[in-house]
Amino acid sequence: MRTTIIETDLTFANSGSRLSASEVECLIIHHTGGSAGDDYSAAEIHQMHLNQGWAGIGYHYVIRKDGSIERGRPRTVQGAHCPGYNWRSLGLHVGGNFEEEEPAAAQVDSLTLLLADLCETYGLDVTAETIVGHRDKLATACPGKNLYAKLPEIINNVLEECKNG
Repeated sequence: MRTTIIETDLTFANSGSRLSASEVECLIIHHTGGSAGDDYSAAEIHQMHLNQGWAGIGYHYVIRKDGSIERGRPRTVQGAHCPGYNWRSLGLHVGGNFEEEEPAAAQVDSLTLLLADLCETYGLDVTAETIVGHRDKLATACPGKNLYAKLPEIINNVLEECKNG
């Protein structure tokens, strides 16, 4: 394991559907898309989602500006981040509005390492079909043009990390 996950032990409004390892087909990358510079914690996003009447945070991981990675939903629970794909994916949220700003280098580094760990854990091939931006699955700007433009390089770095890992 190349990454350290900060456990949050969030409480959800309901337990949600189970997600087995064999069902995970892709890793979907998101951004906040709010104010430039935002750096919400998993707990803050969880509360925002609860306030909207949802079960809680829809993402499995949150990557903060300093590169720290926080647990959102447990990996064994179906996400709520991409309709039509929640039952077969994990959601990774990178904090910020990447339509307006660049992701921090620490975020890109942590995202790369987390993706490598998850590809190995779930036996996923490291390709542009398994590591995708939210916009690849739904009509949205997410994860923002600046992060999305980095995905080919991130995927190459994940490949290298898995070879060396």
